[in-house]
Amino acid sequence: MNAVQRFFRRYIISTIGIVVLFLAVNIVLFFAILILGSMSGSDAVFSVETFSDHVSRQDGTWRADDVARSMLEEHDAWAMLLNEEGDVIWQQDLPENLPRSYTSAEVASFSRWYLEDYPVKVWTRPDGKLMVVGFPPEALVKFYYAVEQPYLGALLTGGVAVFFINLFLIVFLILRNTRNVEKAMTPILQGIQNLSHGKAEHLAEQGELAEINAGLNRAADYMRQKDNTRAEWIRGVSHDIRTPLSMVLGYASELEDDGNLPPDARKQAGIIRRESEKMKRLIDDLNLTTKLEYALQPVHFQDMDWVETSRQAVSEVLNSGLDSRYEIVFAEMQPGRSLHLLGDDGLLRRMLDNLIRNSITHNPHGCRISVSVGEEKGHCLCIVSDDGIGIEPERLKVLNRGDDITSTQGSDEKNEHGLGLKLVMQIVKAHRGTVSFSDSTPHGLEVRISLPTQPLIS
Repeated sequence: MNAVQRFFRRYIISTIGIVVLFLAVNIVLFFAILILGSMSGSDAVFSVETFSDHVSRQDGTWRADDVARSMLEEHDAWAMLLNEEGDVIWQQDLPENLPRSYTSAEVASFSRWYLEDYPVKVWTRPDGKLMVVGFPPEALVKFYYAVEQPYLGALLTGGVAVFFINLFLIVFLILRNTRNVEKAMTPILQGIQNLSHGKAEHLAEQGELAEINAGLNRAADYMRQKDNTRAEWIRGVSHDIRTPLSMVLGYASELEDDGNLPPDARKQAGIIRRESEKMKRLIDDLNLTTKLEYALQPVHFQDMDWVETSRQAVSEVLNSGLDSRYEIVFAEMQPGRSLHLLGDDGLLRRMLDNLIRNSITHNPHGCRISVSVGEEKGHCLCIVSDDGIGIEPERLKVLNRGDDITSTQGSDEKNEHGLGLKLVMQIVKAHRGTVSFSDSTPHGLEVRISLPTQPLIS
């Protein structure tokens, strides 16, 4: 799963999470409303039972105490007490237009509904009397709704079904719209990702986002044209320099070997030869890194002996005339054992040559260079280390992050760890391996290269 797919999967998961959170919040709010409604219901505002407790019979006469009268005044209400026959035996502020006697049918009616226009509350006292409290017409709303049991079951089932159907519809529409957005955005995001890796692919200029696709295609064409121009310029300059440089190398070698010249002149000719060889290697590195960067250099994978390739790379450096200030030690982690992998023998020897010469170049006062090869956890391992001056910690971080090496270097620096190490990382990447840089103990630089032994698919 690539980064684009992970983005949309996270988007879908977050959308589902939002729906779940929405439902959870609404359920909590629903029950909160029920609880608050029960706490602030009509009985909580005015309790007929409590009011009835403050109405009692004293000396053969029914009386209401101060609390009862205060409750009625606060709610602008009135009250009456009915005996078993429905007659009013006590009243407080009872409207004149209301009867003073009620039949059982009338009592049943206003208990459920209204007494004329007055909403009322009733309470059956322990002594069998009925306490009735009435309120102003707009103060209380009463509803009465009754359904049969089969219909109530069907109503509840239908309500649950409607809820889940709506929930499914919401999730389906969200996922469908997300899928449409993913289809439209995936080519664009993939195109941007490819551009960031230097790959220019043509996008179909159609649909609602055709203008964005067209813009990416123009950017890709511009980048491709710029890269081609750069690669052609490097190849042209390298070709133009190669011939005069070969002449400089030839004449410098002749002058260095001419016994008729004074020693100082022969020494200067040797300096010219060595610097020219260094320039030739830099040009070769520049050509190779450009070809690898723009996939102009095919990588020829073949079965090879990793130990033998490493030994040949060390021998080539030794046979090229190594200064006595430098010592190269070659070691096998598993002596006598052959390690086979699929790789490009020429590129891998070039990689090791660059690492060894990097240690030589950046330690002008001499150093001891160690090259160790072996197998570790199913990978071919190579460790190139020296006891030289090493690299600054900040540059080590840049190298291990894989950032542009030259971005941290000034133009006036002489000992730059630039093109050679960049070529090393490109060759390792082409073989799908890993490379890491660290300080060597007690000082110096250590480079660990790990290459897979399993067959590679180019």
